[in-house]
Order: sequence, then C-alpha cells, then structure tokens
Amino acid sequence: MELKSGLVFLGGLVLLVVGAELILRGASRVAAMLGMQPMVIGLTVVSVGTSLPELAVSVTAVNTDEGAMAVGNIAGTNIVNILLILGLSAAIRPLKLRMLSLKLDVPVMIAAAVALFIMAMDGVLSRIEGVILVLASIIYLVALLRLSRNESRRMRREFEEEFGKTALNVQKGWVPAVGYSFMLIAGMGVTILGAEFLVQSAITIASNLGVSTVVIGLTVVAIGTSAPELITTLVATYKDDRDVAIGNLIGSSITNILVILGIACTVSPNGIDVSADVLWLDLPLAAAVAIACYPVFRSDQMVSRREGIVFVTLYLAYLATLIFLRS
Repeated sequence: MELKSGLVFLGGLVLLVVGAELILRGASRVAAMLGMQPMVIGLTVVSVGTSLPELAVSVTAVNTDEGAMAVGNIAGTNIVNILLILGLSAAIRPLKLRMLSLKLDVPVMIAAAVALFIMAMDGVLSRIEGVILVLASIIYLVALLRLSRNESRRMRREFEEEFGKTALNVQKGWVPAVGYSFMLIAGMGVTILGAEFLVQSAITIASNLGVSTVVIGLTVVAIGTSAPELITTLVATYKDDRDVAIGNLIGSSITNILVILGIACTVSPNGIDVSADVLWLDLPLAAAVAIACYPVFRSDQMVSRREGIVFVTLYLAYLATLIFLRS
C-alpha cells in the first residue's frame, strides 16, 4: 500500500513538471500573440489555471459539509504561496517587481486577506459575502487590464529581452492561436491531474503514519494544491521568466480568496462555517504575511535572496508550530 502511494506521489510530481512547462510555453506565446504582458498573463490565466485544484478542494469540501476545510485550505495555501514558494524562488534568484504590482496587485492581495478575516469574525462566510468577493475579483481584473496598458510599450521591450525576439515573432493566425491555447489549457489540465495524484497519495501516506486530519488539511492538502504554483514558479524562476513567477503567486493568492472562496461561499446555501482555530490563527497569519509583503517588495522593488531565505525559515517555523499545537 505504501509502495503504491509512493509511486502515485512520484507520478504526480512528474505530471506537475510537465504541466508547468506546457503552461509557461503556452502563456508566453499567447502573451506574444495578443501583445499582452507576461505579468498580466501570470496574474490572470496562469494564476486561475494553477488555482483550479483549490477550487476543486473547496467546492468538494462545501458539498460534503466540510466548509471549514475549504477556508483552512485557502489560508494555508496563501501562506505556502508567499512564505514557501516565493521564498524558495527568491532564494534561487532575486525577483524584481514592476511598479504596477506595488500600486495595484500587492494592495489588492492585502485587502483581500484582511477582508476575509473581517468577514469570518462572526464564524461564518455567507453567500452574500461570497458574491461580494466574486464581484471584487471582476473589479480587480478590469483595473488590472486598464492600468497595464500604460506600461505596454516598456514591458514589451522587457518581454523581448526575457523571451527573445522569436517569442515576439510567433506565427499569427487562428491555427497557431488554437495550438498555443491548447498548449496552455493542456498544461493546466496536466497540473491539476498531477496535483490530484499528489494530494490523494500524500493524504494516504500521512493517514497511515497517524497524522491528524487537521494537520493534513493545513499542510499536505495546502502544499499539494499549491504544487502547480510551486512547480510553475520554480520553472519560471529557473528560466528567468520573473514576471510569470511573481505574477503567478500574487495572482493565485488573490484568486484563492476572491474567486475560489467566493465561488465556494456562493454555492453553499447556508454559508461556510469557520472554525475558531482557523479564525484566530491561520486567517490572521495569512493576512499578516500579505501585509509583510509590501515593505519587503517596496525595498529596492525586489525580493532578495536573503529575504527569500527568511520567508522559507518563517514557513518552517509555522509548520513546526502547527504540528506541535494541533497534532
């Protein structure tokens, strides 16, 4: 049984790597064809695609009366995104940020995390609050697309430097467009399938080892559903596609709250109950991590290797505390 679970776990990792490569290739070519910035692609298409595992987990949890797991998974995933994945990425190679990210994306990420904590203070996230979150995501998307146009010329030059002129001179027409779009969608599908294999096998292994379900939900499930973001970001960092790497993480953190949890609340007739430990530990920590990003990102407009190492260290400390208090 353990051997089978281990093989499934490894198979999931392989699928995630393949899916991440397809996402990056498809996203860069779609961005070039549409004249869009890779950061915008990362903040929208890639972030939504890599957040689909969280959506599947959240909707499934709500339909099985395990709404608290949905909230805990989102909080845990956002903590993983910033402290672990962004930290690892910056530790490998310092990450630069665009001014638009500091003006719009990071503030929206902070506002979403704080708003989620405030909404959950009464112990439940209602359907109305879910609708508000989804509407906020639409407003953010419109603002992002409008403001990004102001930087299109400068970002096109940077895009050319990072991806090369061959990426900008991709074939035009509906046939190449269908091919590139299929590559992007296929990459998302493969990463979701890989994440499913990874999560289910990890849960089986953890359960056989006697680890509590609460710890599994906030660690194994959170890290497992973040696996697409992890692999996509690390591959993008290795290829020096910095805009995709940072945009994917910030976009996923925003998408997880405004879109994923918003939809989960909307489809739940009686709302989602929020457990006391998630309310007073995980949600405040997720908000604190989002808030801490602003001064870190603001300094030199980048995340240095040292700051990346600090992020990873803080996540390991959080993980140790989580296991100690809840196991």
